[in-house]
Amino acid sequence: MRRNGKSNKELAEAMGLTEQTIFRWCQNKRQPPIEKLYEIGKYLKVNNRELLNPTNWV
Repeated sequence: MRRNGKSNKELAEAMGLTEQTIFRWCQNKRQPPIEKLYEIGKYLKVNNRELLNPTNWV
């Protein structure tokens, strides 16, 4: 989300979720339901495939 200039708080508010939920998704402690991926992609203006690609943990 950093590259899109959005914060966890902004995404949480836009989706009607808690910041804690977004934090868990970003930390890979939990995964969002598939239905939410579309909403996240739309909000962040990214292709949904980018949300599904594995993270490069360098």
